[in-house]
Amino acid sequence: MCASVPPPTTVPTVSTTAPDWPAAVAAALRRRPARAGAYRAVAIEGRSGSGKTRTAGLLAEALGGAPVIHLDDLYPGWEGLAAAAPLLLRWVLEPLARGEAPQWRRYDWERGVFGPWRRTRVDDLLLVEGCGAGAAPLRPLLSALVWVDAPAEARSRRLRTRADAAAYAPHMARWARQEAVFYRAHRPREHADLLIDNPLTEDPQTEDPLTGNPLTGDPPIGDD
Repeated sequence: MCASVPPPTTVPTVSTTAPDWPAAVAAALRRRPARAGAYRAVAIEGRSGSGKTRTAGLLAEALGGAPVIHLDDLYPGWEGLAAAAPLLLRWVLEPLARGEAPQWRRYDWERGVFGPWRRTRVDDLLLVEGCGAGAAPLRPLLSALVWVDAPAEARSRRLRTRADAAAYAPHMARWARQEAVFYRAHRPREHADLLIDNPLTEDPQTEDPLTGNPLTGDPPIGDD
């Protein structure tokens, strides 16, 4: 007699075409249990061009100004996708679990070195955004893993029109290869707690036009 196979779990899905979707998602995230000590860390994952940065910004606003750490600030260069998750774990999530403020270093893409230590205040909920934020070793400390989905055409259009498109274009193929390797190994979409369907392409600029870094504004240590 063959054992029965349980039906696949349906993951809740929210569309960015729905009115006031950030408020609905924010309310759901507030209900998630704390897993990084007393804090809720939420990963915003998805392929390049899916709209992760904008999604994180809208959710941060809906959450009353929740801090966001962008993995673009942790990748040590164009071959550094896989290196970001261990840094996020060591610098951010493990300190949170110990009740300490995360301290991390932003990678300077122009100079090719990490900058000074920075501190991010977390009162309750922290958003971590970028390819790699849903890596398997991080998931035990994540209160939620959010996957941002978008059609290939929409993602391609976003990548062509983003603020740092000229700097990104020569590296697009090798970055895509790193994404493919990472997603085969860690399968964050299959482990997502929430899917955000993001077909829209009219995203406002969310990156510094000179450096290509997300417009974050976290102060250096001592400047809080």
